[in-house]
Amino acid sequence: MEDQEKLAAEQAPSEAQANPEAANVCGPNTFPYIVRPGDTMFSIARQFGVSLDALIAANPQIPDPSQIRPGQVVCIPRQSTTCPPGTFSYTVQPGDTMFTIAQRFGVSLNALIAANPQIPNPNLIFPGQIVCVPRTDGRCPSGTFAYTVQPGDSMFLIAQRFGVSLNALIAANPQIPNPNLIFPGQIVCVPIVSQPPGGCPAGTFAYTVRPGDTMFNIARRFGVSLDDLIRANPQIPNPNQIRPGQIVCVPTR
Repeated sequence: MEDQEKLAAEQAPSEAQANPEAANVCGPNTFPYIVRPGDTMFSIARQFGVSLDALIAANPQIPDPSQIRPGQVVCIPRQSTTCPPGTFSYTVQPGDTMFTIAQRFGVSLNALIAANPQIPNPNLIFPGQIVCVPRTDGRCPSGTFAYTVQPGDSMFLIAQRFGVSLNALIAANPQIPNPNLIFPGQIVCVPIVSQPPGGCPAGTFAYTVRPGDTMFNIARRFGVSLDDLIRANPQIPNPNQIRPGQIVCVPTR
């Protein structure tokens, strides 16, 4: 059975080639679906989990919603799913399945399906749809800490930020099948380094950053000036961005 991603991502370009206007039919926050034999607006709305009224409203170019024909373009409203606590939202990409999403983020398929009761058929997902992915915080092995990937991150940048080798970072994350493909919201397990490269200099001691720490409150906790703390840590490119597990060299008073 074809899944919805193929219907939306593969059929739509074919229709656009046959009908140049098709590519311009759908507006923002919608994506095109090519009507198949037997489809009705009601069955399409149910298939994509949207209301019939919302589907009709998104298609003012269809004068009579009770009469649609195979090959016609119907614009499907994108859903704005609010993911529950303990999960993060992921936007389905062309080629995704629930299995590959579960594999990518290191969660079980059953856990992923359970976190998405709004998806009536897990075998049918489509590009632009929101899937709620359970967070894996706390599953990182001892000697590492969990880091949540931010937009623009790569494994190389994360390794560089925390002063670990790229090979060590990759080795600590066997659940990531392709280290060149990581996504915002994904958990990466970062090896904890005992000290920055070259070690903390004389007159300082190593402090491991904890959740909620900032350079300002570390300086205040140990009774040193913020300027002195920043100067003692030239390996930290942005003092406004420190992470749990990172080592900060604190000047002794």
